[in-house]
Order: sequence, then C-alpha cells, then structure tokens
Amino acid sequence: MTNTNTGFVNEDPWRVFRIMSEFVDGFETMSRIGPAVSVFGSARTRRSDLYYVQARKLGRMLAKANLAVITGGGPGIMEAANRGAFEAGGSSVGLNITLPHEQKSNPYTNIPLTFHYFFARLMMFVKYANSFVCFPGGYGTLHEFFNSMTLIQTGKADKFPVILIGKSFWKTMIDWMKREMLDGPTEYISPEDVDLFTVTDSLEEAMDIIQEAVRTDLMRLAEPKTLSTRPSGEGTVMGKLPRRMAKQSDRGRKAT
Repeated sequence: MTNTNTGFVNEDPWRVFRIMSEFVDGFETMSRIGPAVSVFGSARTRRSDLYYVQARKLGRMLAKANLAVITGGGPGIMEAANRGAFEAGGSSVGLNITLPHEQKSNPYTNIPLTFHYFFARLMMFVKYANSFVCFPGGYGTLHEFFNSMTLIQTGKADKFPVILIGKSFWKTMIDWMKREMLDGPTEYISPEDVDLFTVTDSLEEAMDIIQEAVRTDLMRLAEPKTLSTRPSGEGTVMGKLPRRMAKQSDRGRKAT
C-alpha cells in the first residue's frame, strides 16, 4: 500500500534540510566568484529607461575592473547589470527566487542560482559582495537597502559601501529619514547613521568608492588573523561573546 501521508515534508523538521541545501549550494558556488558587487533595483524598469542604461553601463565597468556582478537574476535593473557584465565577459551572477507568480530569469547570467527562501538568498547578497549599489526600485530594493543599514549600524557586518544611484529618486526618502527619524521628537537613529550610504548620479564616483573598498579588503585579508580577531561569516568576531552575554558572564564571575 502506498503511504499517502506527506505531511512531514510540510513540517519544519523537513524544511531544515531544504534550507541547509540552499546554503550549501550557495556557499559552494559563491565562494568561487572572487570580489563582487551586489546590484539592486526594480524588475519593472524598461530597457529604454535611463536607469536601465546606467545599470548596464555599471555592469560593464565592474566586469572590466575584474569584479563579479550579483543581482536577483530577474528583469529590469537586474537584467541590465547582468547584461553589462555578461557583454564584457565578466562573472554575471543571478540569484533568482521562486515566487507564486514566477520570476523569469534574465538570459544574461553565467552563474545562476535559484532559491526558495528569501533569507538564504539575502545571505548570499551580503556575504559575497564587497559593496551594494541600489538603483530606484520598490519594496525589494528598500528591503535590501535597509537590511544593509541594520547590519552596519548594529556591527553585525563591517562597514561596506552602500551606494544609491539617482539623487532625484532617493531625495524624498532621505529627507524624511532626517526629519522624522533623526530630528523628530524622538531620535530613532544617530547622526552618523545618515552617513552610512552615498547618494550619487555618477557611475564614476560609485566605481571609485567600490574600488577603494576592494583595495581595503585585500589589505585586510593579507593581515594575519588570530582566533580572537578572525571574523565569522556573518561579520561578528569569533572567540568573543556578544556584548550582552559578556556582561552577564562578568556578573556571574563577580557573584562567585
């Protein structure tokens, strides 16, 4: 008799294996690409749009600088950046995601990966990118931008360049952040938090920032690492307790 009880595959224990497989496949593939830049932006951007043209040009510039281009693998800005890298003979990575209304992969990736879980995909964007570049976009682009801000602000990741392309698009949001989050009745962010990113219309300025960060990373990698200072994959320091746990440990020692 055939066992028709498939409930287990929909339970959390089974999902753990699927999650593990996505991380293993991602780590195995992405660890080989070398220095890279993650490029974000709207899937709805048309090929005739100025930002599509700019993203395609940036993809070429990054490839010619021997930097891999990582995108979400879809159309619009993602296609443009992948297309530029692909046409320049560079590494063009597409981290596609399965959606209820399926996102179609663009044809300009030579290193494709497909994810079921957003958080596993997001890890690849962060872990293997030297810099983030955000073109105008919707909720997904804002998610990636604010996630990077959270990681840097909380020290979960070393500060890395986050570049917003399109001053006219980003201006209103940044004005709101300064007015409501910084200068409002309650200070929800610190003054230095609005300096964690760069807004520009210049691809050349973006490339200068990115290449300086690459040089800094290469110098850092050349330094010898001890157990107490070696960074973990998430960006925290191995061998050191998180701040809260360290304080609790100190109180425990004093009590004894």
